[in-house]
Amino acid sequence: MGEIFLKKRLALIFQTATVFVGTIVGAGLASGQEITQFFTTYGFKSFFGLLICAAFYILVSSAMVSISLKFNLNSYSDFITLVSPGFLGKITDLLTGLFLIAGASIILAGGGALLKQYFGIPRVVGVIIMAVISLFTLLRDTKGLITINTLIVPSLTTIIIAVFLFYLINHGDIMSIDYMQSVRTFKNEIIPGQWIVSSFLYAGFNMLFSSGVLVPLSKEMKSKSIIITGASIGALLLTLLAFLINSMLLVNIPEIFQFEIPLLHVASKFGTLIQLLLLAVIWCEMFSTEVSDIYSVGKTLEQKYKIPYKIGVILVLLIALPISQLGFKNLITYLYPGFGVISLVFVYQIFKFYFKHCK
Repeated sequence: MGEIFLKKRLALIFQTATVFVGTIVGAGLASGQEITQFFTTYGFKSFFGLLICAAFYILVSSAMVSISLKFNLNSYSDFITLVSPGFLGKITDLLTGLFLIAGASIILAGGGALLKQYFGIPRVVGVIIMAVISLFTLLRDTKGLITINTLIVPSLTTIIIAVFLFYLINHGDIMSIDYMQSVRTFKNEIIPGQWIVSSFLYAGFNMLFSSGVLVPLSKEMKSKSIIITGASIGALLLTLLAFLINSMLLVNIPEIFQFEIPLLHVASKFGTLIQLLLLAVIWCEMFSTEVSDIYSVGKTLEQKYKIPYKIGVILVLLIALPISQLGFKNLITYLYPGFGVISLVFVYQIFKFYFKHCK
């Protein structure tokens, strides 16, 4: 009996970790575009920025789960209303919904960019393919969300580690710490310590997005230790993947700046098979985050406005489709920093509420 209980507990921890990773990895990290924009352009300091993100993820997700369980919350909207009541909370709630829809748009754009860069397929075709398969999965509700992440995240991890090892074996001379330390900063730094600010902005908007999944998961699993352990393992796995991706991007500066999917360019050095495998897992990771973002908004529309879940996800997709035509790289460059600023204000409110009511 005890062994069965332990296996079930470990399975739930694994599911939580993969959903957490799948929600955050998404279009930007899996493609290398987010890592390029927020970290790699700062040179070797980028690795310290990624460590800041790891600590941030663990602390904020733990506070989110504790609050969600103590107050029996159903959706990120309930969470925001509790933590940030009044006018600021209403603004945060509205912006979070808009950010999640914009995030879904960015991933649709990423799906189009990925197929365009490798196969030359028109972007709009890639966008429609992503939208249709996402809708099919979303109509399965939470089961669809957990199923795709438990399959995709291990595949992504395996492929990225394999590409990194290929790179290490074939280009060991430039994969050294000495070489990476010599790579100059390619970012126009407006303020001192801008790489630290960039790290917090990146971690902040990722936690804002993940709130849409962590709160409903807490409601369903009802175990604080399982969800916090799973999210912490997920944060450490994310950091490992980001370290590997950042290493490969750093030694390919400045040519990576020419590509919307820089990691696919890195893999092009190892032949068609590796490229196709990486393309497949990047697409699948984009897909998993697309599903997570739309699921979050769909659940909130159901809880708050009594719009049936299935109708809600269709509405979100219909809004996201035209926004996706603005382009993948442009959307990440201009929208994500704005998400980060709002989310850091909200994170401050989370910790303020946590220390007042949950300690």
